Amino acid sequence: MSQGPILELRGINKSFGPVQVLHDVAFSVYPGEVTALVGDNGAGKSTLVKCIGGIHPIDSGEYLFEGERVHVSGPRDAAVLGVEIVYQDLALCDNLDIVQNMFLGRERKSGLVLDEDTMEEMAAKTLAGLSVRTVKSLRQHVSSLSGGQRQTVAIAKAVLWNSKVVILDEPTAALGVAQTAQVLELVRRLADRGLAVVLISHNMNDVFAVSDRIAALYLGRMAAEVKTSEVTHAQIVELITSGRSGELGLKNGNGAAS
Repeated sequence: MSQGPILELRGINKSFGPVQVLHDVAFSVYPGEVTALVGDNGAGKSTLVKCIGGIHPIDSGEYLFEGERVHVSGPRDAAVLGVEIVYQDLALCDNLDIVQNMFLGRERKSGLVLDEDTMEEMAAKTLAGLSVRTVKSLRQHVSSLSGGQRQTVAIAKAVLWNSKVVILDEPTAALGVAQTAQVLELVRRLADRGLAVVLISHNMNDVFAVSDRIAALYLGRMAAEVKTSEVTHAQIVELITSGRSGELGLKNGNGAAS
């Protein structure tokens, strides 16, 4: 594991009109690790992720990638850096097969026609590299896949493009027990391959099962960034609900982190 973060945010502020959603947020993501981003509804998780992904411009603060300050003005800038986000709706097309979905908008061509063979080969290598064995055929339509298989395809689509940071928004929210276990294993494998993974989740069992670090947001402020091994389930719940747990967290529930 690397000693320094691959992605680091410092003093991030974001407002929508008169409403300030993020307040001086600091957030770090490390290669080879899973960082869980947790917080109650309205804590600012989605806004923070969209700032990372270039969907929302940052009002003020620093965005550093691999130690260098960068300016991300749109999703394409984030993708060029190697940041990929798998949103909760997965953004898959039911009427297309797995290969077509994985290359949607980034199709490979051979002359004037699509290079189907190359795309299928690259998709197969990506899924094999992630040890995905639940998909029977790369040419089956996404509409025929289970929830867990759809999530797997969406994650594989994200890592296909030499990504360095993969952000997963509630990847197990609509899955059963067996499918959840498969997706969590895949999340862990991504980190084991050296990628920096951000896992957004409300499920504390999932968070403690796969994460190396936990970042807890409270009312738009970063209450704490801690190693998973150094905190308890109860402490994280307190950070989520009140912004503080003992000496850990915000000084008064809405101030600066202590």
